[in-house]
Amino acid sequence: MTVVQGYFHPKTASGASSLIPAPPWRYSGDLLTVEYRTDPSRVRELLPEPLELADEDPGAVALIWADWQSCSGAGEELLDPVRAQYKEAFAVVRCVFRGRTYSRCVYIWVDKDFAIARGLHQGYPKKLGSIHQTRPHPYGPAPRIEAGARFGATLAAADRRIAQAVVTLREPSETGGFVNAHPMAHHRWLPSIEGKGLALDELVESGAASFEGGQPWVGDADLELFEAPTEELARLEVREPIAAYYRQVGVVWDGGRLLEVGTSGASAE
Repeated sequence: MTVVQGYFHPKTASGASSLIPAPPWRYSGDLLTVEYRTDPSRVRELLPEPLELADEDPGAVALIWADWQSCSGAGEELLDPVRAQYKEAFAVVRCVFRGRTYSRCVYIWVDKDFAIARGLHQGYPKKLGSIHQTRPHPYGPAPRIEAGARFGATLAAADRRIAQAVVTLREPSETGGFVNAHPMAHHRWLPSIEGKGLALDELVESGAASFEGGQPWVGDADLELFEAPTEELARLEVREPIAAYYRQVGVVWDGGRLLEVGTSGASAE
């Protein structure tokens, strides 16, 4: 009898074709974060039961661009960069579960298949997109990390641009923002193959097993969101800017914790 191996599909006799390896997953990245306030009712409509709006600043949103290099524990992907490098953009809000405040990713786009597979496992609602952001560099025309430096960021999905921002740094900051500063509360959903509800319905908590970061910088952002036929990011309309941030980070992800099973009320249709 053949025994097939691999952490994720496709499973084979050797396991070498698996789309993603087993955790821990390690990340190095440059993050541009734009925080703003929207109508809290637009946040509420994205929170399935039993999640509730955050008590303070319930309409706060963070739209984050990230330029990542990632790898498994051994780090071999870093020497085969096509397997390590990818970009993503994601929208984060805050919510409350059993009296505790969590961050929650409500939309996210990535440009590599392995990043989508990791998202399926973690509960991130990942879709394919086209993501670009200005990279800092100490020489030539690229911006340095200093007061007055300007960074652009764009996001497109299904050939339509749905977000763009220009961030201008002002000064060093004590934090990189507050919206994405909590453990994540995500749902892992999978429709039943028989078409009767959900075969998988879990609310999970996850976050960084370890974190290190460079000096955050704070500044201002010009952010625009655009309508598109298959995207709803623009419903989180910008009502009031909060701040923008730049930071380089290193993160290790190594699993999460089950919070609740089968009570979200989510439809499989």
